[in-house]
Amino acid sequence: MLVGKWMTRNPITIAADVGIDDALHLMRERKIRRLPVLNAAGQMIGIVSDKDLLHAAPSPATSLSVHELRYLLAKLTVKKVMSSPVITVTPDTPLEQAARIMADSKIGGLPVIEQGRLVGIITETDIFKALLDVLGTRTPGIRVTLAVHEGKGILAALTHDVSAMGANIISLLTSEGELPGERAITFKVNDVDPALLRQALDKLNVKIVDFREA
Repeated sequence: MLVGKWMTRNPITIAADVGIDDALHLMRERKIRRLPVLNAAGQMIGIVSDKDLLHAAPSPATSLSVHELRYLLAKLTVKKVMSSPVITVTPDTPLEQAARIMADSKIGGLPVIEQGRLVGIITETDIFKALLDVLGTRTPGIRVTLAVHEGKGILAALTHDVSAMGANIISLLTSEGELPGERAITFKVNDVDPALLRQALDKLNVKIVDFREA
């Protein structure tokens, strides 16, 4: 899966000279948490988040008058609080690489650049949606997690036996197991009798960690 499939295209942007009060209003109105900042030529020069704006705004407990607050807010622009340079990805960046960049950099979104132009933005929410798709969450079926010893042919034997029963494999993924040399295989199927599926798995001599209808 690539970023281009899951990103939000044509993201809402803002100019650097916009006041932070107007930027906050735009975010609340559009229900978004970050805005790429563009210059007059349409090039991205930064990004600003709702946290950046809220941290920069005067505290509600301030002793300043309303007029003083308005004056300060008018002077404080997006340019002064935006993050620059910006970490970006391209539409053909693998989705898992974008997720790793976000996790390692402790950020919730990445602008997507193609040929020097902003074409989209990928966020934590988009990653969650992709995960739901990978796990087949919205399709009813039987969800199974197995613990197996790492080795060749395990996955092939599993998919062969499950398919031979006439089951439809909705999703399948593997991850590190709890023990060294062990892998966890999680898959979801439908069009199969749960009891027959369990019998087939028992013949494979694998450890069933979880078995449920979902």
